[in-house]
Amino acid sequence: MSAVIVQEISKGIRFKIKVQPRASRNEISGWQGDSLKIRLTAPPVDGEANEACLKFLAACLQISRRQVKVVAGLKSRNKVIEIEGLTSEEFQQCLKNNA
Repeated sequence: MSAVIVQEISKGIRFKIKVQPRASRNEISGWQGDSLKIRLTAPPVDGEANEACLKFLAACLQISRRQVKVVAGLKSRNKVIEIEGLTSEEFQQCLKNNA
């Protein structure tokens, strides 16, 4: 099992995710290569899956939705996420707590 590669940036962190829309439930389902795999019930229509992904991550990490944004891959299953105000250590700890 490989770990997600979290890049520290000036205002927070950046990492890759792979989204699986139309899943049976919202969940973090582990690692896939260097990306965090996230399953979402939302369909990939009109940005619904993107918004569901951002809300889901914010809830999992117990942060504000405004702190989470997609910086690459808006129309792709492979995305790059930026989270403001969170360190890579805090991120890894949150993922362990939610596993």
